Amino acid sequence: MDLGYAGLALLTFLENIFPPLPSEIILPLGGFLVAQGQLSLIGVTLAGTLGSVGGGLALYFLGRQVRQERLAAWAERYGGWLLLTADDINEAFDWFGRHGTKAVFLARLVPGVRSLISIPAGACRMDLLPFLLYTTLGTAIWSAVLAYAGMALGAEYGEFGRVLQWATYVVIAMTVLAVVRWGMKKRRRE
Repeated sequence: MDLGYAGLALLTFLENIFPPLPSEIILPLGGFLVAQGQLSLIGVTLAGTLGSVGGGLALYFLGRQVRQERLAAWAERYGGWLLLTADDINEAFDWFGRHGTKAVFLARLVPGVRSLISIPAGACRMDLLPFLLYTTLGTAIWSAVLAYAGMALGAEYGEFGRVLQWATYVVIAMTVLAVVRWGMKKRRRE
């Protein structure tokens, strides 16, 4: 398989735009190629970081097209079925304004949320430089860990990807349960 650095960068870019493509498989594969002597660990980490940051930027600029007032009006009109109100949208924007840099950095380390954080960062008008800095730092750590794991596991990289994919499902399920719990509490208060 001749994936190369450009192929890894492209796949991680696409993984950010279309989250069903799992970086948990892509980057350990790059690490496996490091173990085979075909690529370098630094090169795989840089390719993964570059592709992910590129995908994050695309979603950030998509988020910049969304206005808080427009989202709040939408929530007021249609948000009932999602248990969203205009106040919820405004509170979320305020929260992101206070904790955005931490949220961007930490979310880049969480499967299933990694790419999605770029949209609220753009929508909340987070400055581009801090967004780039925290996205790059979080993504570089994630890319290095996955590439190193693939290299260390060698031929067993496929098993690692399957385990991490299940971990992703667990994180997503926990997030969905937390949102459902929040919605139920909110309904009881009303």
